[in-house]
Amino acid sequence: MSDSKILKRFFALYAATYMTNAVYGTFMPVYLKNLGFNDIQMGSLLALAPFIAIAAQPVWGTAGDRAKTKNFILNILLSGGAATILLYPLSSLFGKLEYKFAYMFAIMSVFTFFQTSVNPLSDAITLEYIDSKGWKFGPIRMAGTLGFAVMSVVAGIAAKLNFEAIFVLYFLISISAVLIVSGLPGVKGHQSQGKKVPMWLLLKNRELVLLMGISLVVQTTLGFYYSFFPKYYTNDLGADNLLLGLGMFISAVSEVPFLLFADRVVKKLGVHVTLTASAGVVATRWLLLFLVTNKYAVLGINALHGLSFIVFAYSLATYINANVPKELRASGQALNGLVGMGIARILGSVVGGFLSQAFGTRQVFLFTSLLDYCAVAVFGALFIMACKRKVKA
Repeated sequence: MSDSKILKRFFALYAATYMTNAVYGTFMPVYLKNLGFNDIQMGSLLALAPFIAIAAQPVWGTAGDRAKTKNFILNILLSGGAATILLYPLSSLFGKLEYKFAYMFAIMSVFTFFQTSVNPLSDAITLEYIDSKGWKFGPIRMAGTLGFAVMSVVAGIAAKLNFEAIFVLYFLISISAVLIVSGLPGVKGHQSQGKKVPMWLLLKNRELVLLMGISLVVQTTLGFYYSFFPKYYTNDLGADNLLLGLGMFISAVSEVPFLLFADRVVKKLGVHVTLTASAGVVATRWLLLFLVTNKYAVLGINALHGLSFIVFAYSLATYINANVPKELRASGQALNGLVGMGIARILGSVVGGFLSQAFGTRQVFLFTSLLDYCAVAVFGALFIMACKRKVKA
């Protein structure tokens, strides 16, 4: 297969996997609200993904590093998620709310066991392969952004016509992703020849631990946003599902400028400054969501998303690929997922659910803003001290 065809397949893979993120991440909170769950119940269910991630990320990361090819493990994840998503609509068969909750708890646990590691393993495969070709990751990752943007609108239209159509949509996109991965060159697991390297050796990299520290704080506040903004926007501010989809479209498209210049930005500023500046943008975003209550003005605030989540996702993925031993590259991406998509999302969903129930979602945005401003001050100082130690060494 020619290089141009392989490159197109990587673009298609990212477009497809982030399309599924748009379908599930945007509309699942609304679906749970429609089933009749309160904020605490919703927070508990949405926290399942990060709880499962804590167990699943090490399993799938190690499996990827030890498999003959990482592609094979990725297809298991995609297929498992596709099969499980079709079971969600059966929740309507249960009359009592406690039965619905128990059913959703079980199904979401199985689904997230597969789904939570798709993006980290995709990153491990892609970054390792394109390094050998000298290709840039930014444009490939941008395909995911554009896929997310388009699908946010499409899924919004589908949800408005028939909410349960989003599950069929997710299934079809996932199966397409399986076919795409099957046509990619195999990227081997570097522990497949018998050399076993434990994932936890990654924690000896102090710089990586520090970077994951600021990621933990910022991703916690993002976890609250992902869990409760859709419900807040539709219930409290009066937006419909189509407007919610448009908001997510704006959020996704806003990532494009950063991704076009990501390599140059991180190289010029360094990963420490890049992440600290991004944390400041995130803090300002939450402060604006606290201050602004006009549903149309909120669409503009969503444009700040382009300097928040994607900056952390890109910077940490490329840092891990460049600074982690090849035997632990899939595990390194999995550890990043465990922290950012596991522990942080648990805190964001569960603690955020209780705070939202007690003080209201709008007030919690003020709390998250203050938390991120504190992270900028604390980790900014730690990064400066780490850089000084490097210079002296």
